[in-house]
Amino acid sequence: MKSGSNKTDSLVGFKPVVDKQAKLLILGSMPSVKSLEYQEYYGHPNNAFWFIMGALFDFDRNSVYADRCRIIKKAGIAIWDVIGTCVRPGSLDASIDKSSIEANDFTGFFNKYRKIQHVFFNGATAAKTFKQYVVDVPENLIFTRLPSTSPAHASMSKQQKIDYWSDQLLPILKA
Repeated sequence: MKSGSNKTDSLVGFKPVVDKQAKLLILGSMPSVKSLEYQEYYGHPNNAFWFIMGALFDFDRNSVYADRCRIIKKAGIAIWDVIGTCVRPGSLDASIDKSSIEANDFTGFFNKYRKIQHVFFNGATAAKTFKQYVVDVPENLIFTRLPSTSPAHASMSKQQKIDYWSDQLLPILKA
């Protein structure tokens, strides 16, 4: 796996965090340089994802990564990214070389995890990239774009993001 330090580096994302009980999928675009370095989804310390999940499911966002993943899987949440591989210098979605994008295998994913009926996009780039690069998905899926947890998306406070994400995710998980 490359660091993303120059334009020829091809980045490879992570396998999904998922189990057979997942009710919903949260999709990002592609892990940041820090996430790739730490080998953790949303690994940048200023990304609000684990802060939000910790608030929703009552755990410390700084707890061991495997424990955080176990808790969200138990809650019925899967995490993945739209992009499986791409070229991107740095971490900004705007820096992704569009011609290098290879989407993950969503046909296989949705065939394997049939309980997932809701797909939430962690920001606009994930939603736009999914729409552009993923064509074969089940017709029954419901798609919703959430405010990005990225530190680059600073127009909302962490509390506003917690409230928004809570209003969208919790009713599905409690159903």
